[in-house]
Amino acid sequence: MARRPHHHVYVVQLSDEVWNHARFRRANPNYELGQPFVYVGMTGLDPDVRFDKHKAGIQANTWVRDFGLRLLPQLYERYNPLPYEAAREMEVELGISLRARGFGVWQA
Repeated sequence: MARRPHHHVYVVQLSDEVWNHARFRRANPNYELGQPFVYVGMTGLDPDVRFDKHKAGIQANTWVRDFGLRLLPQLYERYNPLPYEAAREMEVELGISLRARGFGVWQA
């Protein structure tokens, strides 16, 4: 019997201070002024739990730990839950889609 899909893509809003870092700017040459800065990830956990772990420094992405403000469920809820492989693919596609809209995006 196959397991129910339980992976999630998620998007975290990052504070504007992230733009002060050259590494983040280099990753986002087409950023459009006024658009949000975000981190796009995937997890086998509930996105709220994963965000809390980032902020606590547990298997954390540095950008989320230091600059993460809140989850942006309006950008990802419609896709979840997903099987593992589909979540991996959706993480990439969602990042590409947000960059195309001028967002500043970081993906692990």
